[in-house]
Amino acid sequence: MTIRRMQARLATGEATAQSLASEALALAAGPDSPFSTIEADRALAQAAMVDRARAEGRATGPLAGIPLAHKDMFDRTGCRVGRGVHPSASYVATGTAEVLSRLDHAHAVDLGRLQMSEFAMGPTGANHHHPAPPNPVVPGAIIGGSSSGSGVAVAMGIVPAALGSDTGGSIRIPAACNGVVGFKPTPGRMPMAGVMPLSWTQDCVGPLAASVDCARRVLSVLTGGAVSAMGGDARDLRIGFDAGPLTDGIAEATDRQLRIARAMLSDAGHRPCDLDLGWLATLDEPANVIAMAEAGTVHADRLRKAQDSYGPQVRTRLAQAAAISAQDYLRALQIRAVAQDRMQAIFAKVDVIVTPMLPDVPPQISALASLEGRSLARMISEVTRFSRPASILGLPAISVPVARTDRGPISVQVIGPPNAEDRIADIAVLLEEAALQPA
Repeated sequence: MTIRRMQARLATGEATAQSLASEALALAAGPDSPFSTIEADRALAQAAMVDRARAEGRATGPLAGIPLAHKDMFDRTGCRVGRGVHPSASYVATGTAEVLSRLDHAHAVDLGRLQMSEFAMGPTGANHHHPAPPNPVVPGAIIGGSSSGSGVAVAMGIVPAALGSDTGGSIRIPAACNGVVGFKPTPGRMPMAGVMPLSWTQDCVGPLAASVDCARRVLSVLTGGAVSAMGGDARDLRIGFDAGPLTDGIAEATDRQLRIARAMLSDAGHRPCDLDLGWLATLDEPANVIAMAEAGTVHADRLRKAQDSYGPQVRTRLAQAAAISAQDYLRALQIRAVAQDRMQAIFAKVDVIVTPMLPDVPPQISALASLEGRSLARMISEVTRFSRPASILGLPAISVPVARTDRGPISVQVIGPPNAEDRIADIAVLLEEAALQPA
C-alpha cells in the first residue's frame, strides 16, 4: 500500500486515519514483527486528531493520516530509544528529533520504533542482543542493515515508508535486500539533531519506501520542500554506466538488468555514456577509516565504562578503531577531498550514474554463518561494494528494485551530484515503471 493509495482511500471515505492506523498496528503486532517498540496509544491519538481535523474542514499536512514507523535511533520526548543495543544502553529521550517533528507537523502517524543493527554498525542486519526478523521476500536471506527493521516493515506492507539512516549503505542495502526503495539524500539536506551519531561526516537520514513516489513525499517533508514531492519530466540526460572494473564479477542476472536499464533509458530519450569507475573501489579503505575513527570517538567514553554491554563484533571493531592514528584519519580526509574533485569532473560529463546496488541477490544467512575472519570481511565488503562510494563522497543515491527472480530481488542504484535528489528520483521512477523483465 503506497501513500498515494492510502490518500485515495482517505479522500473517498473508504478509510479513516484511525482505521489505517489500526490496520497497520494489527500487522505490526503479528509474528516476525520488525518492531522493537509499538507505540499504539500515541499512534491512535495522532490518527484521531487527523480525523477530527478533516471532519471539521481544517487544513491538514501532506502526510495526514499516513502510518509510518522509524528506525530505533530517533529521539522522541518521553520515549525509550533502543538503538539496537543491550537494554542498559537504551535511554528515555528528553527531546524530539527534528525529523520526527517535521513528520508530526505533516500530520503523519508514528506507530513506533523498528529494529536495527547494534549502534547502526553492521550491513547484514544481524544483532547480538535482539533476534532479527526474517526476510519477508527471500526465505533465509539477510535483511540488510543497519536499517533492518525499516526495510522489513515496508516489505511486509505494514507501512508505506520508514525512516532509516545511512553512513555506508544502511538505507540502500536493506532496501535492496527486501526489494523496496531506499533513498539516501545529500548529507546536510536535513537536520540531524536528536539522531544517534555514528560517523558524523557521513551520516544522513532518509526513507525506505514502497515506491519512489512514497520516498520523495517523505523526503520533501524532511527537507522542508527542498526536494520535490512530485516527479518531474527529465529529458535528454547523460547517464553514466561503468565500463571499467568496478562491476567486474557481478552476477549475470544483475549485469542483464543493467543492460536492460541502459536500453530502456536510451529508448526514453536519455544518452547512456561509458565511464571507467574502477577507481571508486579504492575508496573502501578511506571510507572505513573515516567511519571507524569517528565511531570510535563517539563511543570512546562509553566503551571504557561499559564494554561488556557491547556485542563481541561491535566491541572488537570499536576497539580496533582506537588504533587509527590522527595521521591515518587526516590522510583519509585528504583522499576523500581528491576523490570529490574527481567525481565533480565526472559529473561535468554525465548527469547521473547508474550502478548495481548489490553484486547479486541478497546472500543467504547460512552463507555468512560459515565465514569468519578475512573471509567474512570480504563478504561484507561485497555487500557494501556499491554503496560506500556515494557515502564517502557525500552524494545522493537511490536504490530501486528492477526485477524479482526466483532467488530474490535485484536492485540498481542511481547516483547524482550533491543536491540532485529530484534528478535521480526522476530516473528511478523510469526504472521502477518500466516493469523490467524477470531475470
